[in-house]
Amino acid sequence: MRHFDLLVIDGRASVQFAGDRALTLRVVSVCDQPTYQGWVWLSGYVLNSRGDATTKREVYVQLAGLTASG
Repeated sequence: MRHFDLLVIDGRASVQFAGDRALTLRVVSVCDQPTYQGWVWLSGYVLNSRGDATTKREVYVQLAGLTASG
């Protein structure tokens, strides 16, 4: 995963982002600390519908559930 990738974070990545809690994240860093296998901490900016960064977030998600945006 490259820095600055745009990812859709939804219920496939973690149940906490299911339904209307889904978001698009511009990834700025990936934590290199060990976690459960197949999971990762991502830091980035949540984008609104216009593509503007609105909030900085850290999310804990399953790699297999991540989808590239755009």
